[in-house]
Amino acid sequence: MNSDYINIALADDDEDDRLFFTEAFEELKIKSKVLLFKDGIELMEYLNDFNNSLPSLLFLDLNMPKKSGLECLKDIKATKRLCDMAIAIYSTSASEEDIENTFVKGANIYIKKPNDFEKLKKVLSEVVTTNWQYHTSGLNKDNFLLRL
Repeated sequence: MNSDYINIALADDDEDDRLFFTEAFEELKIKSKVLLFKDGIELMEYLNDFNNSLPSLLFLDLNMPKKSGLECLKDIKATKRLCDMAIAIYSTSASEEDIENTFVKGANIYIKKPNDFEKLKKVLSEVVTTNWQYHTSGLNKDNFLLRL
């Protein structure tokens, strides 16, 4: 990975959510390269291509057509080359079942999509500045759900 920037990926089928996400990073002035994927199939094709550099942090929407975020999470965690990637579930769902399923399947954090641009910037800044190498070692359900 290039140490000048952080490589971030977002898989989300909602065009507006992808736009707000990239605009938030531009305003935050975090040196980042943001890769966007419109569905889980597109994401997994990218991740499984050994010529592509892997993101340091993947934001994964749960409810996508073709291949859901939960299916992607399961595949990522089952793949040796991908299994250590930090994954932030980024969803409109606040269902306890979704939170529990993604926690059990190995996601690092669960973020309910903020409905306000300033809150979005705050949550993205917080997630990107977390040192995932240390955060994941003490992962428990209490610090899994990021609340604003």
